[in-house]
Formats: sequence, structure tokens, C-alpha cells
Amino acid sequence: MEYRYGSHTVFKIQYHFVFVTKYRYHVLKGDVALKARELIRQTCQAFEIEILKGVVSKDHIHILVSAPPTMAPSEIMRRIKGRTSTKLFETFPGLKKRYWGRHFWARGYFCVTSGEVTDEMIKHYLEHHFEPRAEDNFRTEAP
Repeated sequence: MEYRYGSHTVFKIQYHFVFVTKYRYHVLKGDVALKARELIRQTCQAFEIEILKGVVSKDHIHILVSAPPTMAPSEIMRRIKGRTSTKLFETFPGLKKRYWGRHFWARGYFCVTSGEVTDEMIKHYLEHHFEPRAEDNFRTEAP
């Protein structure tokens, strides 16, 4: 298990994101796909988000990232989708004809957390970590 370190934190937070082009148009081909990949890499690097794996398809992108605990998934997507959309329209003016509303990406996205520690492992650790005392128990149920 490889952990990342901040000034006062140790973490391993991974998200799998999938986001699609507006109307699922197949525009992520050739130079547009290469530029989108480059912009996503630059954006992630700027915010200390590590890309562990990624795939650019014709109408959507899959990325598995490791993010610092200070960034919410919605913030990560806002930064990636916002910056790539703006820069793609600047670089490829022809896209403005297809996307007349200046929205390159569809509104939503898919996100799921990923990691090696399961709920069962955490429960087992907490149950066997120390001798239980009444004041140490966080459960709200009555004994």
C-alpha cells in the first residue's frame, strides 16, 4: 500500500471518474484527444492530483486519481472540466460551431472511491484495537 504525505497528513484517497462530452458527441479524436489529455495532466499536476491511470475514448474520459484530502471530488471535476473546456475551445475554434452554448462537457460525472481497505477490515481493526471501555465506545445504542 503506497501512502502519500502532506505536512500533517498521511493519506491514500483514490477516485475513479468518468465524464462525457455534451450530447455524447464523438469529438475526442486525434489532436482534440491529445490536447484534452495534456490539459487534464497539467490541471492535475497543478493541484497535486496524481493520475494513476486514464483512458480517452471518443465521447468520454475515465481517470483514476489520487487526490489530497483537502480536495472534494466535486472540486476536482470542476477544475478539470472547466479548464479543459476553456482551453479546447481556444485551441480548436471549430468546436464552437458544434457546441454553440460553450459547454464542452455534459453536466454530470460518475465518481467512485477506490482502495484496498474494506469496511470489514476497518470494523475488525476497531473491534480489536484496544480493550473496550464504556467511554471509548462511539456507538449510540444502549448496552
